[in-house]
This record gives sequence, C-alpha cells and structure tokens, in this order.
Amino acid sequence: MPDTPSTLRRSERARAAILAATAELIRELPYGKLSVEAIAARAGVGKQTIYRWWPSKGAVVFDAMLELDSGPDGLALPNTGDIAADLRLLLRGSVAALTDSGFESFLRAIYIEIQQDPEIGAAYRERLLLPQRAAIAERLGAAVQSGELRPDLDLELATDLLLGPIQSRWSLGLGGLTDAYADAALDAALAHLRP
Repeated sequence: MPDTPSTLRRSERARAAILAATAELIRELPYGKLSVEAIAARAGVGKQTIYRWWPSKGAVVFDAMLELDSGPDGLALPNTGDIAADLRLLLRGSVAALTDSGFESFLRAIYIEIQQDPEIGAAYRERLLLPQRAAIAERLGAAVQSGELRPDLDLELATDLLLGPIQSRWSLGLGGLTDAYADAALDAALAHLRP
C-alpha cells in the first residue's frame, strides 16, 4: 500500500523530532552515555522508528549535525575579490564553530565514530569533508586565476595549510583558538600562497 500524504507527514515529523532530540541530547550528555533509547524517548518514538532510518547511534548523530550545519548558501565560499578577506571569514568561522560548545559536542562525537565505523567515516568524507574542501579549492582556484595567488599553487596543499593548524589545535585540545590565532594562521599560509 503506498504511503498516504498523512503518513508521509507523520514520518517527516518523526524524523524531525528524532534529529531535534539528538541535537538536544548531544549537548546534555557525554557521547558515551547517549543511546538510541534516550533519543527515542526524547523524540517520543520507538527505537524501531530510529532504526528504520539509521543503522546506529553514530549515523543519527551525523545526520543531526548535518541538519544543524546546513545553510541556505550551501558550501560556496564568498568571493569578494579579496582572497585574504574571504579566507579570514572562513578561518574565523571555523574557530567559532569549533569553540561553540554545542557544535563542538557534535564534532567530538563524529570524530569518535569515524574512527570506529568505516561507513560513518565514508559518509563524513563524502557528505561533509570533501564538499567543504572542494568549495575551498574552488575559491582558491578563482584567486589563482585572478592573480591573487601563485599560478603553480597546489590546491590540496593550500587547503591543508589553511585548515591544518586550526584543526590540529582543536583535535589535540591545545586551546588558544581565537580570531587572533586564525588571523596568524592565515598570514602564515598566505606567505606561501601568494606570488
């Protein structure tokens, strides 16, 4: 029997409730204590409803993070014609996201999952990491074309130079992630990226 419009609406409401419950709980509980049972209880659904859409707790958390992080402009970076200004916004935005306690809890959970679950690792790379890197490479490529950056620029290496310092400090728990640090990391990268 095909789904009726009311069944589809109910399904979408349940899915939205599950993702919202996950977003709330990931901020309230250590990741190790988060369970599918807790998500189901908070969302007002049965566990089987969750498992109908997601194979694991990590998969639900990943989709909830994507839902929270998706913006109306997609993954395109601004192109104001000033690569330094555009990259400054990117790196300061990265610092803001990584130091936001609510969003950081999602990222810490996903970092645990991508180490343990190859499917979530693949989904993370395909749905989030690689599209983000492609958007950065596209913006860098435009800056190469306009003469703002070196013509022989390796876009992969350039992306690593831009993101690496901030990601490294965050993943190792070194702290010090501020706008001033983002600006200093950008200045160091631009010393290599510019002609």
